[in-house]
Amino acid sequence: MTPLLLQIAPHRLDVWSAVASAGPMGKFVLCVLAVFSVVSWAIIAERWRTFRRAEHESDAFLERFHRGGGLSAIKDDVRTLDRSPLAQVFFAGFREISLNPPAAGTPSGDDLDALDRLLRKSASVQGSRLERSLGFLATTASVTPFIGLFGTVWGIMKAFLGIGTAGTASLASYAPGIAEALVATAAGLAAAIPAVIAYNHFANRLRFIDMRIDEFIADFLHRLQGRRS
Repeated sequence: MTPLLLQIAPHRLDVWSAVASAGPMGKFVLCVLAVFSVVSWAIIAERWRTFRRAEHESDAFLERFHRGGGLSAIKDDVRTLDRSPLAQVFFAGFREISLNPPAAGTPSGDDLDALDRLLRKSASVQGSRLERSLGFLATTASVTPFIGLFGTVWGIMKAFLGIGTAGTASLASYAPGIAEALVATAAGLAAAIPAVIAYNHFANRLRFIDMRIDEFIADFLHRLQGRRS
């Protein structure tokens, strides 16, 4: 009994043999899933660094902004925070004030409304920059399980064809097709699960950043309104 188990176990656990014995369609499905997986992990690593730096620099910007002082002094102190979406929104507002200063020296209600629209537009641009490539993660999460399912169906069809060719339902006739089908299923899930987790994670962080931008815009306009009153 023991020698028999030792002979069977390696074949049961050798996933690479199942991949190598897969037909052209099975290998094509696995290659497509591998491309999705590799690109997804590259995006995850790049977005992780981008969000981490954006959050770190935004913390530094808010700390400096809440210390007070003139807008020019704040701009000079935070000019190196080019990865902070809050700092970029501030720079957009500062440029607008510098290029179109209020006629009376203090901003009017119309001036503040126009500035609010400009800040919202800049916030939308920053949100789009952070959201870049997240669509591919969403696509990977939704598409790769179906690609794996296609490989599964193809492998099962191959197994039944093997049974029909052999004329008997022996293990040798249908095992390769079943193994190929199971490998495609596993590959599809392996590509989809990290993508959906990462997408939800980054989407939550993006919503938090958007909330901080909204709060900053309100504080920025309130400070300018205080100068008017």
